[in-house]
Amino acid sequence: MHRCLTVLLIVAFFESHLSVEAVNAPPGQTLGQPWPMPQSYQSYPDLLLLNSATFNLSPVGHSCDILQDAIRRYRLIIFGPSNALKFRPKSNVNVLANLDVNLMNECEKYPSLEMKENYTLTVTSSTANLASPTIWGILRGLETFSQLVYRGNYGEFLLNATKIVDFPRFSHRGVLLDTSRHYLSKEVIKENIEAMAYNKMNVFHWHIVDDQSFPYQSRKYPKLSDEGAYNRFTHIYTQNDVAEIIEFARVRGIRVIPEYDTPGHSQSWGKGQKGLLTECYSQGKPNGNFGPINPIVNTTYTFLEGFFSEVQQVFPDKYTHMGGDEVSFDCWKSNPDITKFMQQHGFPGNYSRLEQYYEQRLLNIMAKLNAGYIIWQEVVDNGVKVRPDTVVHVWKGGWQQDIAKVTALGHRALLSTCWYLDYISYGTDWTSYYNCEPLNWQGSAAQKKLVMGGEAALWGEFVDTSNVVSRLWPRASAVAEKLWSSSAMSDATSATPRFKEHRCRMVGRGIRAEPQNGPGYCVKEFN
Repeated sequence: MHRCLTVLLIVAFFESHLSVEAVNAPPGQTLGQPWPMPQSYQSYPDLLLLNSATFNLSPVGHSCDILQDAIRRYRLIIFGPSNALKFRPKSNVNVLANLDVNLMNECEKYPSLEMKENYTLTVTSSTANLASPTIWGILRGLETFSQLVYRGNYGEFLLNATKIVDFPRFSHRGVLLDTSRHYLSKEVIKENIEAMAYNKMNVFHWHIVDDQSFPYQSRKYPKLSDEGAYNRFTHIYTQNDVAEIIEFARVRGIRVIPEYDTPGHSQSWGKGQKGLLTECYSQGKPNGNFGPINPIVNTTYTFLEGFFSEVQQVFPDKYTHMGGDEVSFDCWKSNPDITKFMQQHGFPGNYSRLEQYYEQRLLNIMAKLNAGYIIWQEVVDNGVKVRPDTVVHVWKGGWQQDIAKVTALGHRALLSTCWYLDYISYGTDWTSYYNCEPLNWQGSAAQKKLVMGGEAALWGEFVDTSNVVSRLWPRASAVAEKLWSSSAMSDATSATPRFKEHRCRMVGRGIRAEPQNGPGYCVKEFN
């Protein structure tokens, strides 16, 4: 009885006394400031109040399933699953009744490399308007609006009057996760996609198979996962799992690009596709080991065309990452059939030419399937002549020279070299990612326009479902701002208070982002 009376008195206090007051942020943090920083951002001292019981996200233009899902989702993100205490604010309090969401054109079904993500967001003392010509811009604007809202001294929801004009600096802003070296659960993949949306990243690069395991379940070639996965029942991704992940990403404006790396990194393929890998020899006899995919037999290309035709049906994005990195020539050199083949084709002893032969046949298959593709830089480094529209992914040291070379050849480029998040060091390391400027190299303006963006890469040797989220976030947030925001955002020291707030924001939303700036606290910690 006394407890009920106390609650009623607290509610009565809020109903009669609530007013908007300035709020102090935790030490060293900002309050209600966005990450990544918009291209143009003006915040004003006028404070507005949001009544969680009555505030609306109101579509005033076109609508579609993605928008309706986003409105439901962002209402939960902003206010949580339960409404705050109802109140009657004092007459001097400006209460924001709704955010008008103006989608100016019909929705596209899937995000793509060509999608536009620009939006404008204006919040005044009486109105708020979010506008974009595309659903993808609306998604990014809703994320920004959600970041402007913060809690007051009494738990009320506040935001400042704000004017934002925003668009991404680069069109490809990705995260690579490796599900071969350690299997990642479907749930943790979704958690990472959710965190990507909170950081306006738009490509999930799914390095789905590698030497260690083949967890992708092919309907056309089921033995690949039956024999190549760690466990054919528990450590696989069924076609339904893949479709579920793609849909989860789609409604957040995130592309899913699979990587099937060949001809190296393919040991797990050979377990379920006999005759695919090259047989290695010692002293003129097979030694029981196998090397890269065998490039000299037609059965290889028949299989690859059948397999990648399925991949194109399962993954809706135009692009597939074809790998091509770290191909060891040792096994090819030992095999007498390959030696004979190379002599017959006029390039004896030139194993780069043999790799070129394989890659050109594979990429011809992708052209036949009308598919775009991405390759690691070694393919170009080894002299393989590829289609002009090939996207080259730079990851090695000395990347400034490499990316200049790639773009001088007329190819579009992605950068990952300085954003390998599997390299761990003690202390604050996000600043090194933040300080990497992807256009800081010698080249023409036309060359630099060929840089599509980049990716934070987290390879899977030492992460699995238990720790991949905390290892990735908030460190990948530094990459997100470099790829979205103006090049003027180059000072990690001045960005640190916003970075701290954003890490705490992700923690408050349930993302297991690790502390990256030494001692401190978040207002809302993990339960």
